[in-house]
Amino acid sequence: MLLDFTVGNYRSFYEKKTFSMQAQKLSEGAKENVFSTKSYDILKTLAVYGANSSGKSNLVKALQTMKLCVLTSVKLNPNEVLLYEPFLLLKDNTTPTLFEVSFLQDDYCYRYGFSYTQTKIVDEWLFRKTTVRSKEQTLFIRTKEGIAFEDKMFPEGTGLESKVNDNRLFLSLCAQLGGEISNKVISWFESDFNAVSGLNNQEYRGFSKSLFHQKKEASREAMNLFKKLKLGFGEISTHEEEITIPNDAPKELMALLTKVAGQKKIEIESVHNLYNKKGASCGSVRFPFDEKESSGTRKLFDMSGPIFDTLEKGAVLVIDELDAKMHPLISQEIIRLFNNKEKNPKNAQLIFTTHDTHLLSTKMLRRDQIWFTEKNDAEQTDLYSLTDIVLPDGSKPRNDANYEKNYIAGRYGAIPYITND
Repeated sequence: MLLDFTVGNYRSFYEKKTFSMQAQKLSEGAKENVFSTKSYDILKTLAVYGANSSGKSNLVKALQTMKLCVLTSVKLNPNEVLLYEPFLLLKDNTTPTLFEVSFLQDDYCYRYGFSYTQTKIVDEWLFRKTTVRSKEQTLFIRTKEGIAFEDKMFPEGTGLESKVNDNRLFLSLCAQLGGEISNKVISWFESDFNAVSGLNNQEYRGFSKSLFHQKKEASREAMNLFKKLKLGFGEISTHEEEITIPNDAPKELMALLTKVAGQKKIEIESVHNLYNKKGASCGSVRFPFDEKESSGTRKLFDMSGPIFDTLEKGAVLVIDELDAKMHPLISQEIIRLFNNKEKNPKNAQLIFTTHDTHLLSTKMLRRDQIWFTEKNDAEQTDLYSLTDIVLPDGSKPRNDANYEKNYIAGRYGAIPYITND
């Protein structure tokens, strides 16, 4: 369960910015949008709004990059460069990039982060605590002076302080050598957190096809959603086909295709009703899904794998451009899945970027679930929630305000400013 994420000096973010999934004490409805542990009240969903090029996608990329850094650090050779993409519009900017995440796992809240340049890890830290108000336990801290850790709290670090390369995370070294705590932290990044693109949805089609072909529970839940949305088909069927090499394949692809020739691939078909002239159903017909269904329907299918797999695991899913190619009512239904106790019994979390202002309603989202990105005069991204905003009269947005109308009117910022010719 994700609590907070902080990013600094990454792409359009220069100063450190944090978004939080910790629920504030608000009086409005939508109580199902929050779940409680013995110490934390946590949001199930969070929306990020902003103009084009304001930094929404960079926030998602920051989450993806932190995950990639953690999971690939173990494979780095000593002279390999890191995924360093600093803010480029500040002259002579050599400040390290910083990522930090807080999440719940088992009985602890872990806070893990690191800062780095292109060639080395500058700082790294791992803390944990049991409750909101309890004191954090230091597991390890890495600075330019070296690595310090608590022997009793983090015994897996013993003897490894001098063995970690400058460009590798200490956490990954400890995990590689069997460290219990470090492996728990890495497993959260690996299994409990995923960030995907709602624009490049074809990347997840293979995963979704596999769930349907294996008849996983996640595919049955996805099919229930498709039927509820009345997309035009009653079932999705799958079958395996042998991969063949087309006669007109480009030469540059021949070597790659030769390697997979003869292997199996999963194909899917949508099953539609067939009707007689009186409009009565008289059978069914199968269509190649990729050829006959709309781009919006294909996107929904592609995203169904990550969505329902996340719900099944009780994990965290981040989607950039959730609403792209899809009707607003479909976006609303996906958000309701995560906010619904029965559909989301394991309290999975959904974070998404969107331009869909229809979601700006107290019936759909609380004020602490609505966040904005906006660039300042130096083209640096600011990140803030609706609860952070102070209106010109000194007041804060009310819980009975028309959020959609006020946002479009520019009262909350984070909209495009269009100049007159």
